[in-house]
Amino acid sequence: MFTRKAERILRITLAACVLLSASSALAEKKAHCVPVGGAFMTNLGGFGDNTTLGVATGDLKGALGVQILGESSGPNGTAIVTVQHHWVTESGDALFIDKADATGVFVAPGLLAITNYPTHISGGTGKFKGATGDMTAIGEVDFNSGQVIGRYIGQVCYAK
Repeated sequence: MFTRKAERILRITLAACVLLSASSALAEKKAHCVPVGGAFMTNLGGFGDNTTLGVATGDLKGALGVQILGESSGPNGTAIVTVQHHWVTESGDALFIDKADATGVFVAPGLLAITNYPTHISGGTGKFKGATGDMTAIGEVDFNSGQVIGRYIGQVCYAK
């Protein structure tokens, strides 16, 4: 009787040790996620037709360029601008950002209020190698003066 009870306790203890080791190993492989936020300011035509070029402030401070890939009409009178980002942080690390759609409404002739601008980070160089993340932004594009301004907020998960 004592032997069966001791054997059962030993098996439970071993199973608990295995589970703790496995969960510890999984926790070590998990990415470390941090909130990010800041602002961006660019000029239309920054490095050619259908581009912008400028700076980002905040957690991802650096240079930011956007290639405008297309424009279309969306539901309820919205305008959708499809873009590809080129983002290099102040330390020289690049962020790889998937193609994105910025959705907005014209609030005056030539003035587009960006109301929904989700972006996805799918890696990068340096500390962003293997990183992932999602951000959203709001802002305005003044096609009359060629100025763009906005705010971004989100999360970056760094690979371990």
